[in-house]
Amino acid sequence: MTLGFIENFFAWIGRPFVRLYEMIVGFGAFIEFQTGLIPLYFKRPYRIREFFQQMDSIGIGTTGVILLTALFTGMVEAIQLYHGFHRFNAENFMGYTIFVSISRELGPVFAALMLTSRAVSAMAAELGTMRVTEQIDAIETLAVDSKKYLIIPRILATTVSLPLLVAVFDFVGNVSAYLISTDALGVNPVAYRDTITQYLTFADIGTGVLKAFVFGFLVASIGTYLGYTARGGARGVGQATTAAVVYASITIFAANYFLSSLFLLLDW
Repeated sequence: MTLGFIENFFAWIGRPFVRLYEMIVGFGAFIEFQTGLIPLYFKRPYRIREFFQQMDSIGIGTTGVILLTALFTGMVEAIQLYHGFHRFNAENFMGYTIFVSISRELGPVFAALMLTSRAVSAMAAELGTMRVTEQIDAIETLAVDSKKYLIIPRILATTVSLPLLVAVFDFVGNVSAYLISTDALGVNPVAYRDTITQYLTFADIGTGVLKAFVFGFLVASIGTYLGYTARGGARGVGQATTAAVVYASITIFAANYFLSSLFLLLDW
């Protein structure tokens, strides 16, 4: 009995790691170069109409939550940094620090998280429902490539939409931080703007946009994969949706670290 308990205990510990390994292997096969998604990007038909439909659903549909998140993020950023800079009587140097923190880190990460919570979860639930109700099987019986029709437009739309959403986030976040800093906290507006124009480089903006492209591709691929492979009826759809949000969010933070490290090595 003791041996059985020990076996069950180690099985309970190892089960999540086995599932994670299986998911990583399955995801790799899902997008790999020979028989996965990547060759489909270059094959006709290109599904232009479906791409713009997903752009409307994913990009425009997420704009509202991006605006609100950016607005309050910039305001909080200004207040918190003011407390730190005020201790050294360096409030006039806040501008560049706020701009860089939003454009390099907060903008791409927060925008990707908001898109994940709103759009990636929706695409996982939609594809999962289509899978368990056999709608995807019906599409296949009509000699239509379901991956080309359902998945490629969603991934491309997310990859294109997220950099645009990050640009909106950066603009709104920096404007709200500027207004709070100069109007509410009394920071000199000329000095605030001068620190930005003096030290700002193209890399301060470009790295955030590059991160957005990578984040968009990764989170859309994860969401579509988990939805497309969902099993087990309504319960399976719920599990796939939850897993899509969790795995996509973790992937954002992990990818952000590696990309930030890469940009540091490249001195960007």
